[in-house]
Amino acid sequence: MNLRRVTLIALPYLWLLGFFLVPFLIVLKIALSDTAVAIPPYTPTLDLSGGWAAIRDFFGQLDFENFTWLTEDELYWKSYLSSVRIAAISTFITLLVGYPIAYAMAQSPDEWRPTLMMLVILPFWTSFLIRVYAWIGILSNEGFLNQFLLWTGLIDTPLTIMNTTTAVYVGIVYTYLPFMILPIYAALEKLDGSLIEAAEDLGCSRLSAFWLVTLPLSRPGVIAGCFLVFIPALGEFVIPSLLGGSQTLMIGKVLWEEFFSNRDWPVASAVAVVLLLLLIIPIVLFQKNQQRQQEAEQ
Repeated sequence: MNLRRVTLIALPYLWLLGFFLVPFLIVLKIALSDTAVAIPPYTPTLDLSGGWAAIRDFFGQLDFENFTWLTEDELYWKSYLSSVRIAAISTFITLLVGYPIAYAMAQSPDEWRPTLMMLVILPFWTSFLIRVYAWIGILSNEGFLNQFLLWTGLIDTPLTIMNTTTAVYVGIVYTYLPFMILPIYAALEKLDGSLIEAAEDLGCSRLSAFWLVTLPLSRPGVIAGCFLVFIPALGEFVIPSLLGGSQTLMIGKVLWEEFFSNRDWPVASAVAVVLLLLLIIPIVLFQKNQQRQQEAEQ
């Protein structure tokens, strides 16, 4: 029994060790290296054939110059700030759109829920890249949206939406909307309807019952949805590249440029490490806060 328990506990940790910690250590090592015109394009490289002397020399050549460079060049910290701003606003818009949809799904008849669920996940049946390219045809100056608005007479000249931050918001909200809807729907579906009835019997209106009962009880789903949208949106590369153009500054684009255009793997790795820390630290702090609240309630 103890062996089974140890095995069940060890498997996820081994998975994290092999597919998260080891790659992270490799990226961190490259971030502490220096750029070199070689293959691989960084130095030093570890040569175990030299024994302990080679290992000591290897660690002695590692430094934090690339991380210092990130603080000195305004391109990087502006990219981080811009990415956080775009990801936060996109998450907020996705929440405003996704919560009513999830609430309507939870309030719908039982026989309609599987169909509504299928409609939410239906976009995943199509390639992500194709869906983003479709928005180019919709938002461009000669696209469907401008043609429709011109036909209705609402505008006289085409709107400039492509290659702007607005197009990036549209792409992110559209792409990650199901990730917001599904966890909120899961939380609302489990909600006990008798609690709403009790609140109304005690004098609450439908709106008051929603704010005092439904919304607080759906908070775990809201938090999960916000994390599922904010985390990938922060490092998004495809959407800002195709819809935002060169004017949109996001850390995912900077990371790609450093890796593939500048071939500066150490700086790119440092950018990736900082981005990972920006994502992990708030999650860890949130989990600790949740754990303290649960312990206080017990």
